Amino acid sequence: MKKQAILVLVALGILSIYAEEAGAKEKTVRILHTNDSHGRAFEGEFDGMGFAKLKTMIEENQGEHSLLLDAGDTFHGTTFATLDQGESILKTYNQIGYDALVPGNHDFNYGLDRLQELAEMANFPVIGANVLDASGDPLFEPYILREVNGVTLGIFGLSTPETAYKTHPDNVKEVVFDDPSVTAARMVKELEEEDVDVIIGLSHLGIDESSVDTSEKVAAEVQGIDVIIDGHSHSILTHGVEAGNETLIASAGEYVQNLGIVELTFEEDELVEKKAWLMNQEDAGEPDEEVESLLTDMEANQQELLAEVVGKTAIKLNGEREHVRVEETNLGNLIADVLREATDADIALTNGGGIRASIAPGQITKGDLVSVSPFGNFGVTKEVTGAQLIELLENGVKAYPEPSGGFPQISGFTFAFNPDAPSGSRVHSVEIAGEPITEDTTYVLATNDFLAAGGDEYNQLAEAPLVNEFNAIDELLMNYLQSAGEIAPEVTGRMIVDEGIEPGGNSESALYIIQPGDTLFEIGLNHNLLWTTLMELNPHLYDSDLIYAGATIKIQ
Repeated sequence: MKKQAILVLVALGILSIYAEEAGAKEKTVRILHTNDSHGRAFEGEFDGMGFAKLKTMIEENQGEHSLLLDAGDTFHGTTFATLDQGESILKTYNQIGYDALVPGNHDFNYGLDRLQELAEMANFPVIGANVLDASGDPLFEPYILREVNGVTLGIFGLSTPETAYKTHPDNVKEVVFDDPSVTAARMVKELEEEDVDVIIGLSHLGIDESSVDTSEKVAAEVQGIDVIIDGHSHSILTHGVEAGNETLIASAGEYVQNLGIVELTFEEDELVEKKAWLMNQEDAGEPDEEVESLLTDMEANQQELLAEVVGKTAIKLNGEREHVRVEETNLGNLIADVLREATDADIALTNGGGIRASIAPGQITKGDLVSVSPFGNFGVTKEVTGAQLIELLENGVKAYPEPSGGFPQISGFTFAFNPDAPSGSRVHSVEIAGEPITEDTTYVLATNDFLAAGGDEYNQLAEAPLVNEFNAIDELLMNYLQSAGEIAPEVTGRMIVDEGIEPGGNSESALYIIQPGDTLFEIGLNHNLLWTTLMELNPHLYDSDLIYAGATIKIQ
């Protein structure tokens, strides 16, 4: 019996050793990833879980053996980010504990020098193998090597060549974006010489079919890339996609709405399985206290920046909701003019719903501009034909006289519309630079990214060819005001309600164009009407004291 017991114990010991060896031969590595956060540091209905809850989710899912990567478009996109040119976001990423980041096109929005400054402040490397200077030398580290759970990972960065026109050209005038596939092939060769176990591309290329260079194209043309962590197209790849030479492409959407996870499983030091999934905003737990405290402190410190004076206005700039959504206003004209001039476009169109406040006469602060344009929307130029512009205008005035967020504020052209005509056939007499519009001529239109993506039912813009992308609207306004001196923009009659109404009108006209110095009392007196009757005829006039030269009202 003793011998049998000893044999059993020996056998169990051997089995235990075998089990330990078998367990030791299988191991996993997790890659946690984000992309296209666009400065959305705080939780919001459309802004994802915010960085504090993201930190909690990372801690709950990273385990012992993991890396945290970001695929770009990180430092720009909200007022919180732009007030200190990305430093607030960088500090938060340091606190969260990222291991590497590849710059996206919007990360160049403050210019190359500023991006390099941010890279110097980072506790993690900013990598970009195809981001070169004029002599062909890399401006950032091309790749990094990391050992996780006994596995050597080689991670290289790729930024989209579209950055050349998806930020202001001056921001990247000293930058050359090499062909991503050519660069990736070179990186694979170098990393194989480093004897790495896994090759990962950290890529801001995206998978949009409209792009020339995509992550799918790189995966198809370059053999040896195990995983691509992707950004730029804001794609939500719930379980990743396999492309090209058995490359797994993973992307977590946008605005910190998801945390991406890629799990790599190894047996006998050989990669045998790749899995990808997303943890979404609904899975988020309580916010991390340290990150939340950091964000709160930085937000409080920004109040001093918001108080900084950037310009001066001699008159009130009208951004009242009840006006910008039904008629031309001087603030709408200012924003549209700045958009057109800053982007060198032929014409400009922005939406009244994107203008959220007025500015009182006197000094203009950064905080005032943030109140006017609080969404972080940036300038975009697109190509449209004359016929398409008319369609856009039809969309903008279809709800008139009801207030609409899509009501157009414009620059570089004029038009008239008949509110009594059926929706879709109201617009006429469109003139660009004083000349009648030509329907088959192509014009460069400046707008904001919300409308450019089809917002406010401007669906035609979503399909229009992109020309360029620019800085945030509040930044463009700030740059203009700092050199403009005191301003006093006017309402100039850029949009006329119906054709043939002469300034001043007459008693037989159904409509009247308000002139400088007019009051409702005087207009009513000249047309044998009470001012209260004019208010009833024009329900969009919420205040008899708030009427503006150039606006059109009904007088019968």
